[in-house]
Amino acid sequence: MTTLTIRLPDDTAARLDSLARSRGLTTDKLVEDLSARAVAAWDTENHFRAMAATGDIKQALGILDRLDAEDRQVGADL
Repeated sequence: MTTLTIRLPDDTAARLDSLARSRGLTTDKLVEDLSARAVAAWDTENHFRAMAATGDIKQALGILDRLDAEDRQVGADL
């Protein structure tokens, strides 16, 4: 496992701590979970962009639009 040091504004770090506690998680676990979601979204986007390059571009971009909308909703739920 890799240790990563990040610099955040104090208020952001405090809000992340509060969010983690509200979900019964450590801040490390919360950041790990959020990072995994971001990487999964990126992988999915790249997959559909590759499909768009070889297939129906409008259909693939439509799928990406729906995924973006879902991602925005997940972010709003946090």
